[in-house]
Amino acid sequence: MIPFGGKKAEIAPRWFFATLSWLFDVRITMKGVPYKGAPVLYISNHISWLDIFVFGAVLRGSFVARGDLEGWPIFGYLSTLQQTVFVDRDNRVRSGRQLDQLTERLLEDDRLILFPEGTSTDGTKVLPFKSSLFAVAERWPGDDPLLIQPMSIRYKTINGMPLTRHYRPFIGWYGDMDLAPHFWDFLQLGRIGVAIEFHEPVSSAEFKSRKAMCRHCHEVIAVGVEQKLAGASHAAAA
Repeated sequence: MIPFGGKKAEIAPRWFFATLSWLFDVRITMKGVPYKGAPVLYISNHISWLDIFVFGAVLRGSFVARGDLEGWPIFGYLSTLQQTVFVDRDNRVRSGRQLDQLTERLLEDDRLILFPEGTSTDGTKVLPFKSSLFAVAERWPGDDPLLIQPMSIRYKTINGMPLTRHYRPFIGWYGDMDLAPHFWDFLQLGRIGVAIEFHEPVSSAEFKSRKAMCRHCHEVIAVGVEQKLAGASHAAAA
């Protein structure tokens, strides 16, 4: 059961995640402007469980996450508060029902946040995107085309110093890392600087297929991440 209804279902989670980001001393800088209308499908690369707190603090929207996260302690409750949509990408039998669920949420003027890599990384590159969930935009039944906004996220500093390769595993959560020790190590780091770039929204009507949408979003996000990493390396060398 969602603990808040109506507008509180949008405002309360954002306030909650913003408070957590402040408590964890996460400093967020933004380039570009998030699309504030609805419905919209936000698309981003994925680095860490911390992405949830960061995007949750600056966006009114619901995440699309893999189904096994629903039963996790703490994160399971947070995802319920934030009205996360849980999906099983590998279950073809359920894929149609899951797309129907996403479509219904968007038709209700929701904003969905999707990580199409299907996993998290150390942040040095953007993995290939899975196109399956882009089908919600490909078969969009609304009167107006669905808007899609790519976003690039990068963790850039620890205590004001550039984030080096040595410290990336303390923020990026990937592979077979255990959550509890990773969370504890993160708490010892200090002030974290993270940058989000909101790229130009595009319309689903601009693309012939979900694979074309997927390819466009991947290219835009990958370039955004690469430019930020190149800029950070130049600043560190200077």
